[in-house]
Amino acid sequence: MLELMELAGKENSNNGNFQLWQQHNHPIALTTPQITHQKLDYLHLNPVASGFVEKPEDWLYSSAKDYYTGKKGMLDIILIEPLIVTV
Repeated sequence: MLELMELAGKENSNNGNFQLWQQHNHPIALTTPQITHQKLDYLHLNPVASGFVEKPEDWLYSSAKDYYTGKKGMLDIILIEPLIVTV
């Protein structure tokens, strides 16, 4: 296992010696309410897509309960403004 981490570390110029996990992050600026809500929905849907829960609000450590049901979840959060779509 150590050999694999060392090989991965040498292949990535961001590392000194070893790499334990993949480094594939692409920061996205939350410049509009639409982008912010899209990313929030993505975060809420991750446990559903992974098959851990059936509904986003069922994930224990998620703010989805606050957003989707209006009930207080386990975490203290500051809700962002709801997205109002005009046609």
